[in-house]
Amino acid sequence: MPRLFFLFCYVALVFPAGYAYGQQQILTAEKTTESITIDGQTTESFWQKAVPVTVHDAIANIDIRLKAAYSDDTIYLTAHFADATEDRKHRSLVWNSELGSYENGPTREDVFVVKWNMSPHDNDLTLHSDRPYRADIWFWKAHRTDHSGHADDKLQFYTTTRKKNGQQLISTSGKVFYLQRLGDDGDSAYLPKLYVNYVEPVVEKYELTTPSSSRADILAKGVWSDGYWTIEFARKLDTGHGDDLQMDPARRYHFGVSRYEIAGRAIEPDSDQPLYGCGDVGELIELVFAPAAQ
Repeated sequence: MPRLFFLFCYVALVFPAGYAYGQQQILTAEKTTESITIDGQTTESFWQKAVPVTVHDAIANIDIRLKAAYSDDTIYLTAHFADATEDRKHRSLVWNSELGSYENGPTREDVFVVKWNMSPHDNDLTLHSDRPYRADIWFWKAHRTDHSGHADDKLQFYTTTRKKNGQQLISTSGKVFYLQRLGDDGDSAYLPKLYVNYVEPVVEKYELTTPSSSRADILAKGVWSDGYWTIEFARKLDTGHGDDLQMDPARRYHFGVSRYEIAGRAIEPDSDQPLYGCGDVGELIELVFAPAAQ
């Protein structure tokens, strides 16, 4: 059966009747002079006073609480959401004795995505939008990036032009779009390992490394405790890199969040997180920078 059929079935099952995209809330970032340590703890007094916004992830069926702050040169963001288990392994390889090689196992890491609109026009940032867009992606991964204290920095292109390795998608009105996902310039925080021979029944798929250049722009750390993740992000307002959204406190910015990777893939019934790769933006959020207190 065609892959697009599964994607249509997936959208119809996950999003309830009457669910409206573009439901927009305002998240206000207050200016702070307090030093903020990116450790996932949010113990600084400022975070205790920051006013949260709660959005609903319709795919994960959870509420996500967001807070924001900024300093002279940095934007800070926190996300807090329920998760019954802490999953810090990703695609661990399992030995297939019949094939004499390793193959992807069922493990999927916990992730969280912040997706910023980089286009000059408004957009719902979904994977069935009727308008093309470009997005700046902050992609925190419990296994592949958290070890280094970063989130992966990526770009998404959603366009009607066929792209190399682009995922074909269908918009709400039936138009064909293509989703291309690219890493920013620099080295990522993980590299695939190569196993020529048998080592043991289950091995790690990735070598964990240190990101560099624009790929290392986003500091991030996640802490799981008592059934909840708290993830803390920090990034320069102006990174100086052309593949990033540069922020000016005098302006407003639209973004969305997702508990699962936004990849446009079908459900993975054999994985321990079947919805991994099926994430999408639900409620749209507008980030507003409050003027500094006089």
